Amino acid sequence: MSGTPRPPLSRRQILKGGLALAACAWTPRLNSASAQEPHAGPAPAGLPEVTRWALLSDTHIAADPQDHHGNFYPHRNLQEVIAQISHNPPDGLVIAGDLARLKGKIEDYRSLRTLLTPIAQRPVYLGLGNHDDRDGFLRMFGDTCGDPGTPENKHVILAQAGPVRMIVLDTLRRVNGLSGKLGDSQRVWLETILQSCDDRPTILFLHHTPYTHLLDSRRLFEIIESQGKVKAVVYGHSHRYGYSQVAGIHLLNLPSTSYTIWSDAPVGWVEATLTAHGGEFTLHAIDGDRTLDGQSHTLLWR
Repeated sequence: MSGTPRPPLSRRQILKGGLALAACAWTPRLNSASAQEPHAGPAPAGLPEVTRWALLSDTHIAADPQDHHGNFYPHRNLQEVIAQISHNPPDGLVIAGDLARLKGKIEDYRSLRTLLTPIAQRPVYLGLGNHDDRDGFLRMFGDTCGDPGTPENKHVILAQAGPVRMIVLDTLRRVNGLSGKLGDSQRVWLETILQSCDDRPTILFLHHTPYTHLLDSRRLFEIIESQGKVKAVVYGHSHRYGYSQVAGIHLLNLPSTSYTIWSDAPVGWVEATLTAHGGEFTLHAIDGDRTLDGQSHTLLWR
């Protein structure tokens, strides 16, 4: 794998199916994993019955491959994770924010881009966290925001992935801050999408920990609790790993791929096999506490 920096992808390259990096909703992009949303009503028939995705968070990639946090080396860890994923490529990959090391420098995103090269033929959906910089990210991965109907100054993704719908939200509030927030415009956008889309099971991805560091968690859950099509919320930020529920909605806290400060927390990623009825989520631990490596959780949708 070459470490030679590459220029940002053009919109034309994205549409041709190179490194499939979605930026905003409503744009026909990527490949079969992304499509125009149908009208409200039952999910269309004839969809694939199962889809398999790699779920990551908190990659914290710096420009310097030797950057480390204690004995953890994020660059090496992501290399190992991508190698595992590439061995049996899933249908796509989601990274739930904190892509960059601390302040979202464009050189950080250039390194991340290079590390993602081995999975260039699969959709890759990148969310933003508190250690990202929206402008730097868009400069490297292509500024395709501004499509009609998307929340202003937010990086959101709306994609169909076989039997499920994925919505990647933007909780970045202040670069290198701690707390996050969706904000009024993004919540209104999300509510509108959920009211108008079909009944396909929907999974939300965001960076910040609900009810801990996501400042408008209460307002988010007021929207999604009444929307039976929302089945799960997947997030990162804490550098921990775990499962819980709120009003029947599954909450999945993804482990960090970079480092952890917790003695009982794994470093790694989660393999998700998703259907219209639920999902099987398997931990792949590469560092930290590997006690639960290979353990699977089966979650049934409400």
